[in-house]
Formats: sequence, structure tokens, C-alpha cells
Amino acid sequence: MADAAEKLTPTEAMIAGLEMPGAGWSRTAREDALARLRAMGLPERRDEYWKFTRPDTLTQPTPLPAAVLGSEEAPLFDEMDRLKVVFVDGVFDADASDDLALEGITIERLATATSDLHWARDLYGSLELKGQNPVERPLASLNTAFASDGVLIHVTGKPSKPVSLIYRHVSETSDAILHHCIKLDAGAELTILENGPAAARFNKVMEVEVADGAKFHHVRAQGRDHERRAATHIFARLGTESQFKSFTLTVNGVLTRNDCVIELTGDDAIAHVAGACVGDGEFHHDDTVFVTHDAVNCESRQVFKKVLRNGATGVFQGKILVKKDAQKTDGYQISQSLLLDEDSQFLAKPELEIYADDVACSHGSTSGAIDEDALFYLRARGVSHAEATDLLTLAFLAEAVEEIEQEELRDELIGRLSSWLQRRSA
Repeated sequence: MADAAEKLTPTEAMIAGLEMPGAGWSRTAREDALARLRAMGLPERRDEYWKFTRPDTLTQPTPLPAAVLGSEEAPLFDEMDRLKVVFVDGVFDADASDDLALEGITIERLATATSDLHWARDLYGSLELKGQNPVERPLASLNTAFASDGVLIHVTGKPSKPVSLIYRHVSETSDAILHHCIKLDAGAELTILENGPAAARFNKVMEVEVADGAKFHHVRAQGRDHERRAATHIFARLGTESQFKSFTLTVNGVLTRNDCVIELTGDDAIAHVAGACVGDGEFHHDDTVFVTHDAVNCESRQVFKKVLRNGATGVFQGKILVKKDAQKTDGYQISQSLLLDEDSQFLAKPELEIYADDVACSHGSTSGAIDEDALFYLRARGVSHAEATDLLTLAFLAEAVEEIEQEELRDELIGRLSSWLQRRSA
């Protein structure tokens, strides 16, 4: 009887192994998030938005080991002038990071920002809380409660270079929880770059407040260690005539779940979310997106492409919600997969929920194999089967990659995709 009484639920077992950071301006938000987590419980396979993805390795008290892989390639974005902020297994590395001072922006660490009147007090956990309705996201509440560090970025102007968040993985059993808050004032503009495998298991939340007329650009590359597991969340709120554009490239990882929750609250706002992934073998990649239109004449785009082979699995769950006063909404959603063998699978759940009557919304989802006519055309002109497959794969992914505005970034990511495909076909 005593043993039964001492047995913890999965949620309490996870909580028991974590320590909430000390008192400060974020303490109330953390305690509220912990209460939400206990009320919701950790995700289970029976939950509607987890039926395609097994959450157990993301919710067990200790992470599964993930081998640390080296790379002969130069680090991503290495040729760009950028401000580097480096985390190693979730721990800030001051020696590898740049000076955090930059015009038009202030950057602080969550772990060291102590002022009770800190601007992030009103943002930390607030968008995550809003994003819990109508779909519960307990891993995000877990993050808000227990995040050990992250960056707090307040953008007042237009910095001369992007901020680059670099995540390095050196321990096979690391378990990292990071939380970033980004606030853009009216008319401000910022580009955030993210890259690196981060940890054996990675839980990350990014909350982004985009004020009137501000522009936020986000380009992320997840990888390279194949055995890593990650659950990430982006919560964004957009003001009048603001822009939010996010692109994610994923080429490795045994399990990746990327949630993106966007609310357009100001008229004439624009939100684009895109992703490209190529998976091989034991690879499970889940993009879950929820876009809410709550203002007039707003535009949203969701463009996701997945290339899968050797039994890999891709998942897309995307929803556009148009509220009754959100007239003249333009919502577009497309999710497509290219299956390079009969063992791989793509599971999709596109949704539209519309309460306004003057809208233009569409969604589509397709799965298919390589175009045999196009393959024959290339082979007939002397292109090898492997090279022709890679060329057609890159062409398939192009629509998603084109969502990146900066040509320099598009070219670099296309180059990395091409290199990955060549290595895999060698």
C-alpha cells in the first residue's frame, strides 16, 4: 500500500526531477505555469494533437542518450556578420559569445535579469498562456515553469546585424530548457538566426511581441545530431501593419516537434510560417501550427515541405482560425511530402475554421513519389539517378525555402540541403 501511495504520476515524476529558478520578476509566471501543467498533465498519445507523435521520450524524467556527432562543414551562418549568443547543452557560454551590446537593441539573459520592474515581466509566459486555448500545450507550460536560461531581447530600432542563437551539444545525456522573450517596439526590425542540436533533449519556448509596423524575421536550422529529441514552441502576437516571418530547416533528429502559435491582432498584419525537412530512417518530424486572424485585412501563409525515405515519418497539423470580425482575411496553407520509398509516411491534418464572410482561405495537402517523367528526362540527358533525385528533391523544397526574404540566407540553406543529400546518396 505504501509503495502504491508513493508512485508518482508521469507529470509529478517529471516535476520532481526539475528545480524552479529562484525568486524574481518571473516567479509568479512560473508558478502559474506549474499550476497549469499540473491541471493539464503531460501530453499523451490519446490527446488529439499528439495522436500522430508519441510524446513519451519527451516527457519521461530523464532523457534518452544522444550521440554527439562532429561535422566537417563550416558552422552555419559562419560567413555572416552577426551577434553570436552561444549555449552549450543549455548553459550560456560567455567565452564563445559576443559582447551583447548592439545599437537599437538590448539583450539580457533570463538567468541574470533581476530587476523587479523588468520589461519582460509582462511578456514572460503571457503568450504561452494565451496559446493554451483552444489547444493545450503542456510542454510549453513545463518550459515556462522551469526554464533555466534564455535571452530577453528588446528591439527599439533596426540593429545593423542579426542576432544568432547557437546551440551546441556536447553531453550525450544533456536535458536543456531555454525560454526566449523578444519584444519589438513600433517600427523596429530584427532578424533572429538559430542553429545547432542544443542537447540530447531540448525544450524551447520563444515568445515574440511584434508591435505596430515592426518586422520580425526568423531563420532556424535544427540538427545535426541524429539521435537528439526536441520540442519547440513559438508564440507570437502581431500588431497593426506588422510582419512575422519564420522558416525552419530540419535534416536530422530522431524526434522533433515544432509548435507555432500566431495571433494577428492588428489590421493589415502579415504572418508567414514555413519549413523544409529531409528525413532518413528513424526520423519523426511534426509541425503543428495554429494561426488566429482577429483583425481586418490580414495575411497568413503556411508552407511546409517534407522529403522522407527509409521509413521516415512526417507530420503536419495546421489550422487557420478566422474570427467573425476578421474580414478580408487572406489565409493560405499548403503541406506536401515527397516519399522516396514505400516505407515512409506523411500524416496531415489541415484545418480551416472561419466565422467571417469576406475571406479568401485555402488549404491543401499532398503526398507523392518522384515524378517519373522528370526523372526520365534528366536521366536521358546523362544525369545519374542519384543526382537527378537530388535535383528534383531540391526543386520540390524550393517553395518553402523561398519564404526566406534574405537571398544570402536562402542560398546558404539550399547549399546545406544539397550537401546533406549528396552525403546521403554517396
